[in-house]
Amino acid sequence: MKEVVLDTETTGLDVNNGDRIVEIGIVELENHVQTGACFHYYLNPERQSDFQALQIHGLTSEFLSDKPRFKDIYEEF
Repeated sequence: MKEVVLDTETTGLDVNNGDRIVEIGIVELENHVQTGACFHYYLNPERQSDFQALQIHGLTSEFLSDKPRFKDIYEEF
């Protein structure tokens, strides 16, 4: 059985407040074993992370400032 595992980090939990994805990662599993197929990006959200989100993921605005935006990678995603 093939599965994909998706994980994201965000600037916060309120999409209505403009929170965005700052990291996205996907790994493919076959029979619960990694196949080697994966997808990973850090993303520039063009906004600050909430304090609580920053405490969890540690991805600062300075680190993310030169990363692609989601609209730059969504087709590959």
